[in-house]
Amino acid sequence: MCGIAGWVAFDADLTTQRDIAEAMTETMACRGPDDSGTWVRPHVALGHRRLAIIDLPGGRQPMVAGPAAMVYSGEAYNFTELRRELEGKGHKFRTDSDTEVVLHGYLEWGESLVDRLNGMYAFAVWDTRSEKLVLIRDRLGVKPLYYYPTPDGVLFGSEPKAILANPAVRRVVDLDGLRELVAFAQTPKWALWKGMYEVEPGTIVTVDRSGVRSRTYWRLEARPHTDSLETTIDNVRSLMTDIVHRQLVADVPRCVLLSGGLDSSAVTGLAAEHLAAQGEQIRTFSVDFVGREETFKADEARDTPDTPFIRDVVDMVHPQHKFVTLDASVLTDPELRRKVIRARDMPIGFGEMDTSLYLLFQAIREESTVALSGESADEVFGGYRWFHDPEVVQTDNFPWLVYQSAMSGDRSAIMCPHLREPLDIATYMADQYATSVAAVDHLDSDDSFERRMRTISYLHLTRFVRMMLDRKDRVSMAVGLEVRVPFCDHRLVEYVYNAPWSMKFFDGREKSLLRAATSHVVPQSVQQRLKASYPSTQDPSYNAELQQQAKEVLADRDHPALALIDWDWLTPVIERDPADIPSHVRRGIDRILDLYHWFDMYRPEIELP
Repeated sequence: MCGIAGWVAFDADLTTQRDIAEAMTETMACRGPDDSGTWVRPHVALGHRRLAIIDLPGGRQPMVAGPAAMVYSGEAYNFTELRRELEGKGHKFRTDSDTEVVLHGYLEWGESLVDRLNGMYAFAVWDTRSEKLVLIRDRLGVKPLYYYPTPDGVLFGSEPKAILANPAVRRVVDLDGLRELVAFAQTPKWALWKGMYEVEPGTIVTVDRSGVRSRTYWRLEARPHTDSLETTIDNVRSLMTDIVHRQLVADVPRCVLLSGGLDSSAVTGLAAEHLAAQGEQIRTFSVDFVGREETFKADEARDTPDTPFIRDVVDMVHPQHKFVTLDASVLTDPELRRKVIRARDMPIGFGEMDTSLYLLFQAIREESTVALSGESADEVFGGYRWFHDPEVVQTDNFPWLVYQSAMSGDRSAIMCPHLREPLDIATYMADQYATSVAAVDHLDSDDSFERRMRTISYLHLTRFVRMMLDRKDRVSMAVGLEVRVPFCDHRLVEYVYNAPWSMKFFDGREKSLLRAATSHVVPQSVQQRLKASYPSTQDPSYNAELQQQAKEVLADRDHPALALIDWDWLTPVIERDPADIPSHVRRGIDRILDLYHWFDMYRPEIELP
């Protein structure tokens, strides 16, 4: 897990611009605290920050082999098999790293290497034979990668901050950038900054003297599912076991993020089982808030607190477990908010759900370098509550914005009135939804209900999951922690995606297939537990502190962020009883505070009509 950056300029001599390439690379020191390197030639500069995971002394980058140089971020979980295959073809290796295997794989198979990779990755190869840059991103988009075309080439980086460090880039945000911040639809290629793009998951972007081109090498496709229910459960169990075993490979301490839900508990159980056979004990970590279990109140996203279920998993699996318990006063620290904004490069407004995640990851990093997560199981197996709400299912909109939650409601309410008309979020969302639905591949044998559930699954696996993966990656890498996501293995995703909905809901419960496939490693209480979202503090003092900080924002009348904010929305909100603030209103305050700090940190130029 690392940070990569680079610059291609066919009309310039970049050997005189090494300092800029190094500055771009240095912005991602948090992603790679263990080592740094740059490789500069007349028309190309590659930079790398390394978080050492496999072959600690041998995996330094940029790495050069024959006519190709590469910077690589992520992990190829099948690199051992690929190495044996390449050795059979005559390739010689100097290290034990997966990076060198991927580089030799490119030399042997070119861009078709992607068809053989299993893992999470984002990498760039400079091929001197054709003076071509190749940017490649993994199938589900676990690892981030951005690019910015220039008149004579391209800039790229794991995060926008690397590209923004180049003086050739203007920090402009236009209406489309603002629309996505409000809409929460994860528009393909969107990167907030005007002129900057995200390399889409499952995509290869090539840059040469003729320009920038892209092609999709993987997408979700509808295929007949002929396995019986029993066989399907067995196959899910086999896949999950293999995936977790592969993702435990590391030369550094590993752990599992344990929430007490089905997803993380299944990963914990499978990991513990595997390591116990090797004489090892798995480590697990959980986040909690002071007094939350005693004062917990059910809401639209959570029926029960996590802690009792976490204890049940610990009692069954016997890991080395640690609770990271946080106080509401810590979560409202403005400096902590700024760290999260810096990590994400944008004012997304998740509030304490991001700051608590940052603090959890920070605590884990003191003891482990790699963590396995249950992220994405809900998208793969149909676990979110709105999958099972008939009214939401039949609505022509993104389900996560229809279901009553902190994400739903009028997300443009906090924006100043003169912006709402040009933003026209309703039309933007309708267009994005129509574009998404039109891309879904169906089988002729699918009935109307099956087509609808396939569509909803597709929306989650191509839109919603990308937002969640970006959050997980950016916040974890801000503290130098590698988080692996077993449920994003493309073999599992393809298989479960094509299982009929009747199998995914065969026992009348969400995530039926996962529940059945992992019942042998999960306690009964967790098997019966309803889906619960990532924990959120319910302490009114958190709301009160947000209100106080919002008052200070309103008092700063000349601040540029206030040109985007609806004062008439915020003014009565900051006078409400802190105990009587709904979750979506609290998120609104968080988004305003994020905007305020983001303007200070990034100094964006807002381009309006």
